[in-house]
Amino acid sequence: MNKDPGLRPEQGVLEASTDAEATAFLEEQLKNSKYELTMFSRDANPADVAKVKLDIANALLGLEKKEEAWNEARQAFDVFVSEEDWASAIEACDIMYQTEQPASILALAHGVWLSVTYPVSPEYTINMMNCIVDETPSDSDGAAVAAATAHYIVGVRADDDKHDSLAFLTTNMIAKVAQRHSNVNSQDKLEFWLEKMELTDPAKFLPRMGTVVDAIANDRWWFDRDELRSKLPMN
Repeated sequence: MNKDPGLRPEQGVLEASTDAEATAFLEEQLKNSKYELTMFSRDANPADVAKVKLDIANALLGLEKKEEAWNEARQAFDVFVSEEDWASAIEACDIMYQTEQPASILALAHGVWLSVTYPVSPEYTINMMNCIVDETPSDSDGAAVAAATAHYIVGVRADDDKHDSLAFLTTNMIAKVAQRHSNVNSQDKLEFWLEKMELTDPAKFLPRMGTVVDAIANDRWWFDRDELRSKLPMN
């Protein structure tokens, strides 16, 4: 019988033990969150209930109970939108996207739209844009637009203490997308590629980002975007 010479027996035992511990942790987390859910009164704050349901969805996702995770996150999402808790709504979208259900790509579209439209922490936008990059073919312009959008959002939203580290992440994101898109492998080529792709002017690439999201959503929006835009904070 062939054996992998790089795998020692104790490694397999350690991995199995680690997996068992992770499963036990998630099951305990799920049990505690479900109990917490039963303790809410009928007149409890819907946002508080939704937060617990999001914890339940996260634990279910970790336990590979993906359809159940979707259902919990989807219910929580509607509450977060109603309560204008945009960051939590994006987190719910992220969980739904990871569940790999039929409408998971639609959840991604909602998370992307919210993460760009509302002034949430730029980490949310970076995460959503990374998902777009992962979903698109190597030669897709959509990945390039997503990377440029993430970098732009960092520039306008990141606090001073986080700006450099987040800009480093998005710069690397752009470089990786450029490499796979057009085999860009130098700074000079990167600058030429950015100009050629019209990724240096947000007035040009942000509308294209909107087009990408519209194409993914295909008019299957779970909310009225015009109504949500009206709730944007005024400068």
